[in-house]
Amino acid sequence: MVVTARQLLIASPSTPPWPGASIFNMNVSPLPKPDRARSTAMQAMCERSRCASRCEQSARRQGEKGAGSLKAIVWTAILAAVVYVGFKVTPLLINEYEFQDGIQTIARMASVNRPTPDKIRQSVLQEAAKDELLIAPEDIHIEAAGGNIRISADYSAVVDLKVYQWTLNFHPTASNNALF
Repeated sequence: MVVTARQLLIASPSTPPWPGASIFNMNVSPLPKPDRARSTAMQAMCERSRCASRCEQSARRQGEKGAGSLKAIVWTAILAAVVYVGFKVTPLLINEYEFQDGIQTIARMASVNRPTPDKIRQSVLQEAAKDELLIAPEDIHIEAAGGNIRISADYSAVVDLKVYQWTLNFHPTASNNALF
């Protein structure tokens, strides 16, 4: 395939494809210059149409104004409420876990040492005082039979949430079986 000079000129991206064109006079265009008045009128019309579309968009969004920020406020309030409740409830749950661990230790030691139920009850009350729990002696139930010990306690804790008093009921239980 043979390429002519004219085809090279037309295919060349650096030289315009009209007769008499060269790289020395590239800023001279063979196309007529647009009328200045006509181009100004076109710009004005374009600006009016942009303004009109902006006005239409604004009118469509009129009902949406502030919806995004209201949604953010609501979700922030919900998140703050969850954090506040967690802040109030978590210490009670930690105390309950520590008390559960303490009575499990008491049950293990009781199956080896075989103390009386009253001594076990006193140990459980000391553990409750250490974990800052208000438990009455009659709320502690001890079952001892043949070296098997089962300790259970029932107590409640009230969480003050400023707008609601939430009562949490706990029922920790521990047991240990004798080795022989």
